[in-house]
Amino acid sequence: MHLSRTAFIIIFSGLVGAGLAAQRGGGGTRIGAGQECPPGTTETRPGSCQAPSTPPPSIVDYRPRSTLVTVEHKVPKAKFPVIDIHSHQGMLTQDSMKRLVETMDPLNLRVLTLADNISGDRLVQTVAAINASPYKDRFRVLAGINFSNVGPGWSDRAIQQLRADIKAGALGVGEVGKQFGLRITKPDGSRLKVDDPDIDPVWDEFAKLDVPAFIHTAEPQEFFQPQDMKNERWLELSLFADRRNNQPGQVTFEQLMIERNNMIRKHPKTRFVLAHFGWHANDLQRLGKLLDEFPNVTVEAGAVLYDFGRQPRAAHDFFVKYQDRILFGKDSYQPEEFPYYWRVFETADEYFDYYRDYHAFWKMYGMNLPDEVLKKVYYKNAVRIFKGMPTTGWPQ
Repeated sequence: MHLSRTAFIIIFSGLVGAGLAAQRGGGGTRIGAGQECPPGTTETRPGSCQAPSTPPPSIVDYRPRSTLVTVEHKVPKAKFPVIDIHSHQGMLTQDSMKRLVETMDPLNLRVLTLADNISGDRLVQTVAAINASPYKDRFRVLAGINFSNVGPGWSDRAIQQLRADIKAGALGVGEVGKQFGLRITKPDGSRLKVDDPDIDPVWDEFAKLDVPAFIHTAEPQEFFQPQDMKNERWLELSLFADRRNNQPGQVTFEQLMIERNNMIRKHPKTRFVLAHFGWHANDLQRLGKLLDEFPNVTVEAGAVLYDFGRQPRAAHDFFVKYQDRILFGKDSYQPEEFPYYWRVFETADEYFDYYRDYHAFWKMYGMNLPDEVLKKVYYKNAVRIFKGMPTTGWPQ
């Protein structure tokens, strides 16, 4: 059977077209420049979107095995002793301190600083329990501030309590929790702003007492954004409803940052420690400008390892530049999680898992910090900033 020239061209063109379509992942949806693929599809070639031929797994169930083979340097114990300035333990007893020390020693955690915002009798009892134990050099305590009913006369009472708590053995105040600025209200029902002038006398008292204020302002930036498919914290927000700060009428992230910076600006002699890197670990240039503007500010590294580990070169350079302004803190005390910090800080390892996939679905990379920077972050800065920390027995 002989084909005409025209028929041959038609068939040949069809085969070529089919081949090209296959190469482009054919059967897809075309999109223009700058457009996004429709929901349920992904871009398989420039301008061509295609849906999977099998049902896709959910964001919770998709846990791909990596085939990448890299050198691993697990770090179960920190290279130098560590002061954790951000630990939540509740009331300590002789037995609980003994159990804690048994988990601290293998990690090279020398001091845990209780940041439970306690005050008054509870603080006195906690300090007494520590001092009466064999572990009095392993634990330190921060006091708290009660922000209820801020208004006329409140600052006098708060200052009196602050003085009593410091005299009782607190090294400062903290962690002033995230509800301050987010949800605490004044007697008239209005939101208590971070820079409320009624609080000013208390921040000034910190300078007179020469003790730092350890403050948690806001939450991760994405907690304030719509919970959509663009939000990198979607899974966490889906799991924890109380972290959704994106409801109508809710104060914005940027407004909280403005109020916090106003507070710092008004009190240049007061030493502020910003918990969680001030929630700027995802924007180190912004944080650098803040530290340059406010020499009375230091930052604490708790619960933001996922941001350091995904930008190891930038984070390395930041830690080196601001090595005198960074403190180690962990926040949630889970002994099995600390080695992830040591590995990110101390090694140059590549592409390894973070410890909670709902925080970060991406991989970690080591920052390979110099020894002198590690010493400052792990303990030297804490000894300098928090008077009353153990001062002897540290490596030089």
